[in-house]
Amino acid sequence: MADKKFDVTALGELLIDFTENGLSGQGNALFEANPGGAPCNVLAMLQKLGKSTAFVGKVGEDLFGRLLRDVAAQAGICMDYLIFDRDARTTLAFVKTFENGDRDFSFYRNPGADMLLTGDELPLDVIAGSRIFHFGTLSMTHEGVRKATRKAVDAARAGGALISFDPNLRPPLWDSLEEARAQIEYGLGQCDVLKIADNELEFMTGETDFDRGAAILREKYPSIRLFNVTAGAEGSYSYYEDKRVFVPACKLGGTIETTGAGDTFCACVLNFVLDRGLDGLTEQDLTDMLRFANTAAYLVTTRKGAIRSMPERAEVEALLGR
Repeated sequence: MADKKFDVTALGELLIDFTENGLSGQGNALFEANPGGAPCNVLAMLQKLGKSTAFVGKVGEDLFGRLLRDVAAQAGICMDYLIFDRDARTTLAFVKTFENGDRDFSFYRNPGADMLLTGDELPLDVIAGSRIFHFGTLSMTHEGVRKATRKAVDAARAGGALISFDPNLRPPLWDSLEEARAQIEYGLGQCDVLKIADNELEFMTGETDFDRGAAILREKYPSIRLFNVTAGAEGSYSYYEDKRVFVPACKLGGTIETTGAGDTFCACVLNFVLDRGLDGLTEQDLTDMLRFANTAAYLVTTRKGAIRSMPERAEVEALLGR
């Protein structure tokens, strides 16, 4: 895979997260416009770790779309394949943050420009020429962009890329949860590397026990070679062949919000795969991978936003060395 143009290419949503940031002098809630979107968050962290990345997607030809392009480009992500839509607007998400850092989302996306990406607009040579192709389900909520996503997955597979998938379930964006389940099932059936959150594992299996839930999905989707479960403040789990590793979360206080934490974790896993590969992994390999990913994810929870909040490798290593 050494001749590949990009280490990771990701497809999906690019949006503004408006996160609460105090009150005005009149007592009105203030919202900070934080550039985000799960696929680009993943790429931003990979750039911090020295990997080459490209993003495929669509934004509105508006103030927010241009801001997103500029911020992602400043992060080092190749934005040559970002398309601007003159008619649709850039998707916005307003984020309510609770005291424990959890969030509630309100999306302005009916339609958002990211929903309107078509198969004809894909840079298939770039996707096929990447070492890893990463996607989630926000690019599968509607028929047109769903077809584009599947076309991209097919191109990546034909080009020999590893497939990475993060369900990133956002119930308000789906017409029905059964449709969400069906599209997650598609992603599970395609990927080599999976990052799935605890609530998503329960959604797909009905199991609150992570080991039982993972066993159900691993039996049903044996092509998943590296199966990772994030459990928020508890920590994370990795399942590989006959191995099972758990690493507690980094708990040093100072958590503000959890936006981007899962994406940061995902990026660190993909960085590990790029450096180490997927063959012959040991329990120590998996432990080291999770420790680094947990710590990087923790650092993001101490900051607002995502793309601009990714930690440097040295920051993660400094905490690991404490």
